[in-house]
Amino acid sequence: MASPNSKHPVAKHPVAMTIAGSDPGGGAGIQADLKTFAALGVYGYSVISDVIAQNSFNVARTNPVSPALVTRQIESLASECIPRALKTGALGNAAIVKAVARAIVKLALPAPVVDPVIIASSGIRLLDPAGERAVRDLLIPLARIVTPNIAEAEALTAIRLDNDAAIREAGRRIVAMGARAVVVKGGHRKTVDAKAIDVFYDGHRFIELTSDRIPGGGAHGTGCAFSAAIAAHLARGRNLEEAVRSAKRYVTKALKHRFKLGKGRALLDHFA
Repeated sequence: MASPNSKHPVAKHPVAMTIAGSDPGGGAGIQADLKTFAALGVYGYSVISDVIAQNSFNVARTNPVSPALVTRQIESLASECIPRALKTGALGNAAIVKAVARAIVKLALPAPVVDPVIIASSGIRLLDPAGERAVRDLLIPLARIVTPNIAEAEALTAIRLDNDAAIREAGRRIVAMGARAVVVKGGHRKTVDAKAIDVFYDGHRFIELTSDRIPGGGAHGTGCAFSAAIAAHLARGRNLEEAVRSAKRYVTKALKHRFKLGKGRALLDHFA
């Protein structure tokens, strides 16, 4: 176990914060982040940015929280304990993105793990175009690491990611935006060798993180769990590469043990 947070010496567990949307089904968003933190021995702080009416296969409605209330949530938590790690997920709109970026700087919070949630797997946009620009211009420059899937990396870089060279160029462009590192997730990429390959780039070298592709159509909330697991491992004191590798192993195991509650998509077993 990592040593307690130096700004909260009585803490029993390291603290990580998630700033993201709420998924009432528990498969993604704040709820999935907190499950991931708990599974990895980290105490979770949570700031709700967007209330989302959804289940595992459909987003019915979104209602962003006011930027002032998002800021107040962050300030309230930071006044008690500065987390050892931070991740962001669905932020809803440009005003919230700006509020989150300002709070990170003002309160000297850890450089965040930025999961640039733009479009739900159902196809519904969870971040408007102005919000997407704000993520690119304000949040990514603060990031410890950015964790886009193929579609999100294409949206952020305006590159079609249909080959290895394009994926690496997208990684370079995202780091050039100011992020310390990026991992382009390959779960949605079609490959001929049944492998799921994520590409990690820290501004100096590329590392391919490979695992066997698990058949069956994936699961709801894998991106949330992956970014939350990175944050959890950072909170426990691991370096960035170790955190990313450990997060991939965590999600792979959770995906192998996925299950269904009803007629929707499979759900990760966060405690497998």
